[in-house]
Amino acid sequence: MAKRTKRTAGAKGRVPARRVCGAMAAHMMLLERYPAFRMNLMKLEGVTAKQRQAPVDLAQVPIVTVDTVVHVVYATDAENVGDDQIASQFDVLNRDFRATNTDRSKVPAPWAGLVTDARISFRLVEVTRTPTTVRGFGTDDGVKNAATGGIAPIDTRSRLNLWVCALRDGVLGYAQFPGGPPATDGVVINFSAFGTVGTAQAPFNLGRTATHEVGHYFNLRHIWGDTPDCSGGDGVADTPNCEGPNFGAPIWPSVTCNNGPAGDMFVNYMDYVDDRAMFMFTAQQVLRMRTALESARPGLMATAAVARRKR
Repeated sequence: MAKRTKRTAGAKGRVPARRVCGAMAAHMMLLERYPAFRMNLMKLEGVTAKQRQAPVDLAQVPIVTVDTVVHVVYATDAENVGDDQIASQFDVLNRDFRATNTDRSKVPAPWAGLVTDARISFRLVEVTRTPTTVRGFGTDDGVKNAATGGIAPIDTRSRLNLWVCALRDGVLGYAQFPGGPPATDGVVINFSAFGTVGTAQAPFNLGRTATHEVGHYFNLRHIWGDTPDCSGGDGVADTPNCEGPNFGAPIWPSVTCNNGPAGDMFVNYMDYVDDRAMFMFTAQQVLRMRTALESARPGLMATAAVARRKR
């Protein structure tokens, strides 16, 4: 069985006992509402499968800087996170996606050679601040619509939109996979799990919730594939199949699904461990993200290219 660690919620009552990601709940809802989304994902999986068969030198792919808009939606002063907290989150994203995070040294030896630079960075281009009467949003994308207390995204074709707000039901964040409706495209993070200062609360105070959710935005799945009893996978060859999510800060190795001796890759950003216990993307995860970027989110690359020409 996967090792799971229980923890008491934070003193402010905003932090759950363990990581909860709402991406799959939001995803299933959107698949029902927008049949074209399913077809878009199937096409992307086909392109990704072809990319896996072709040799790619990931160290030579272009570095892409993704223009990002942050929407702060707040009902209290605490939820109106400051500019320093926003800046701290971008520092984390840029370290994690470029594999320059110093805690990568904690990756167990069997996987150390798999730690891979995604060659994706993030540039803050705009911050919006929207007061609301909603005291906790769900995964139904209410935060992305003015009529339901939020704010609509800005140019999702060429910008990553990232909402920061209070989320209910213990959810730390969620994201939309590539190919979904533009009106809801982007990433949502609970204000108590955003960045590394201000309202960020342990054990989710190192900015890794955004790293995890932006991984979904670039088509990464949870490492256990959101399927029980070793019956599925995440579509990535170099993340061992595992029984389910790991929580807290497990002791290595944690063996499930006959994946010994190294066991579950719980140090991966796409597991459910605490921020202090996740350190890496693998080479095949990076290939999957780069394929999504280049084939399903090309507008992000076009904007970066225009910015380079103007300099």
